[in-house]
Order: sequence, then structure tokens, then C-alpha cells
Amino acid sequence: MTLAESCYRLTRQFPRDELFGLTSQIRRAAGSVPANIAEGHGRENTGNFVQHLRVSQGSVKELETHLLLAERVGILPVLDLQTVLVQCESLGKMLRALLRSLQDKSAK
Repeated sequence: MTLAESCYRLTRQFPRDELFGLTSQIRRAAGSVPANIAEGHGRENTGNFVQHLRVSQGSVKELETHLLLAERVGILPVLDLQTVLVQCESLGKMLRALLRSLQDKSAK
């Protein structure tokens, strides 16, 4: 949720003509991360949870790509990019650790 919140705040500074472009894509990908985690957890089935965590991982990578593009086209300052990419990296590590933990439990 913190990453999604950061992305919403970050995209407020984007030009209005990007409202249906990068702004929308970044917000959608950022919101998808916690939504998939919550949905998978709510299914109360480890297999479904793992599947949704993998979708969340994909959304993190998609988000990183949109953020990099925003910086490359000059609408996202490098310092802002670096801050949010650190959040993405941290969340990605947490997702990988949780996936490993769940897969280890399933294997036993």
C-alpha cells in the first residue's frame, strides 16, 4: 500500500496530457500489487495465494518499467525515480521471500 500511495502522489506532478497515459498505467500497476496480495490471501488456499503473489511480482516489474519510461521522457525527476525504485526493490524482495516460505511449507 505504501508503494501505491507513493506512486499516486508522484504522478500528481505529471502533465495533464499524461492522465490517460503514464499516469494511468503507473497508478494501475501500483494498485494491482497490494490488490493481488489481498485477493490471494483472502482465498485461503496456498496455491491461489502463490499465484496471486506471482501476479503481484509481475505488477512490480511493470510498474518499474513505466517509471523508467517516465524518467526517460522527462516527466519524472531522477531523484523521485530512485526513491520509488528502492521501494519496488524492497517489495520485490519481500514477495520473493514470502513465495519461498510458502513453497517450502507446501513441499513438506
